[in-house]
Amino acid sequence: MPDETPARMTAREAVTLLTGPAGFTEHLPPPRELPADGPLGWAGYDAARERARTRTGEEESVVYGTGVVGDRACVLLSFEFGFLGGSLGQRTGDRLEAAYALALTRRLPLLALVATGGSRMQEGMVALTQLQRVAAAATRLRAAGLPQIAVVRDPTTGGGWATVGAGADVVLALPGAQVGFAGSRVRPADADPYAYSAEGQFAAGQVDAVVPADELAATVTHWLRALGPHVAAGAQPSGTGPHDPSGAPDAAPPRPHDPPPAAPVPRALPVPSAPAVPSAAARLPETGREAVARARDARRPRAEAYLADYFAVRLPLHGDRCGGTDPGLLCGFGLRADGSAVAYVAQCGTATRPAGYRTAARTIRLADRLGVPVLTLVDTPGAANDAEAERAGAGAAIAETFAAIAAARVPVTTLVIGEGGSGGALALAAPGNTHVTADSYFSVIAPELAAAILKRPPSETGATADQLRLRPQDLVDLGFARSIVG
Repeated sequence: MPDETPARMTAREAVTLLTGPAGFTEHLPPPRELPADGPLGWAGYDAARERARTRTGEEESVVYGTGVVGDRACVLLSFEFGFLGGSLGQRTGDRLEAAYALALTRRLPLLALVATGGSRMQEGMVALTQLQRVAAAATRLRAAGLPQIAVVRDPTTGGGWATVGAGADVVLALPGAQVGFAGSRVRPADADPYAYSAEGQFAAGQVDAVVPADELAATVTHWLRALGPHVAAGAQPSGTGPHDPSGAPDAAPPRPHDPPPAAPVPRALPVPSAPAVPSAAARLPETGREAVARARDARRPRAEAYLADYFAVRLPLHGDRCGGTDPGLLCGFGLRADGSAVAYVAQCGTATRPAGYRTAARTIRLADRLGVPVLTLVDTPGAANDAEAERAGAGAAIAETFAAIAAARVPVTTLVIGEGGSGGALALAAPGNTHVTADSYFSVIAPELAAAILKRPPSETGATADQLRLRPQDLVDLGFARSIVG
């Protein structure tokens, strides 16, 4: 964790960082009168609020409105930590709920710039229940197929992290920010501070990326382009005016998306080899044992090479939101050269761990909700089968991935680029839209394991591979694959 706490921007400075000086139009909810010293009659609460207004120039701990980031219109909400620690009270809840409703009405992405210490003690349970209002508003936006992006600043703790922050589809963090449910004054005295940092949360799979402030506008612009909906910045969607009650009950209802075109199949990449040796990818393997050997060849192109060739911009999604990550599985959204968005899930040739499957399922479900086609690259000897994987719920995680693909309304395109090892690979394969490269195979089980189960000596592994009919051309003949790419 960095030695110095990052500079704390005001709410409006955070907005300006992304929109520029003229790219934001503030909105206000209907005014709400509070009894003297708030709902609890907390002595001195009115005076504390007045001091906060004088110090920050803000009427509440949240500012919201419409703006343009890059070339994309969105609804922005930004927390003012200088106003009572960015805490959530009843009037804060009014503003948060109105911001989500404004995004729903105008069918715009919601971008939250979060810096909060949690719920406001001076309003007691009235403050705490604002978290339920936020959760309900976010759920309505999610059901309408509209994306939510959070940028967590320093600090982001308590209920604000557990709703607006961690509840977003994509979570970005500023370097060195304090991020966690427990604030610095309520966590155990011997707690490791790294666990409560942006970098620690990234390592634990709770944050998708840690982005320096000078790169934030470009990164958010790419995410807005990738996630949609594609509303031009200059367009005037129907909805409420700048100072109308944004929580109007006649906000646009959720509407299902039409399936987008399927993601195109990546082109086969040549197998790197010595200059005097022709590429093996120019022909199909003659035997099953040759197919396995070619798929396991260390020179064969891997997922990174395919993704680099396929996308102009890649935006990773990191972690399963359960404390786990799998470096052998790459997930995220990408922009192709023509600007079209595709979600991707790519195995990197290693045994896939439960956290990887859960991250894959998270990515596929998000793409399906937002109407973005999915590309999967299959390359694994199989699912991780060690004791740690079993304790982490390997079976349930694989089942979750099967279910995500089965339920997807958007088209899923699969290319098998190497090993297709049993159910651990099949979980990421699209039924009816799977393609294979010439240097790949797919099998019900690895030939070595099949021979062992059949009580055959190791010398018969090759013959067993031939019997399994796992070559690319066999997979097409069996109806599993639609084509051989390359």
